[in-house]
Amino acid sequence: MKITYILAPVILAGVLAAPRPFLLAATQQGTAAATSAAPIAAPVRDWTTEQAVTSSVREAWTLGGKTSEGFFEIVKVLTEISAEKRGLDIPESAQAGVVAGNWIKKQAKKDPDQLLYVIVDQAVQHSVNKTAAK
Repeated sequence: MKITYILAPVILAGVLAAPRPFLLAATQQGTAAATSAAPIAAPVRDWTTEQAVTSSVREAWTLGGKTSEGFFEIVKVLTEISAEKRGLDIPESAQAGVVAGNWIKKQAKKDPDQLLYVIVDQAVQHSVNKTAAK
């Protein structure tokens, strides 16, 4: 399953869907990193797909190293799994990304202790249904 750059809004929305304490921590980390002279290293993936699938929103944030890049990677993997399992092609439009991103944000805010995979799976279905109807 190939995820294209059009999906970036979906995944970015997943990052933005993290509860406010997570966003504050990410912002503070980003500010600290921007002020240091050391180069920024790429996030190291030290988690398994099984861990990602079984993580709550909060746990996924921690699993991703409490960075937006790490969380982004988890959401991207979960999106690929969901689309593959359901036999769906992710719509290659900004509109689909907005629809899915809004869904992720809404659901994550409702209950950050729910499984992130469930949220992403619903977002994939929701974005495909909404864009197919238009």
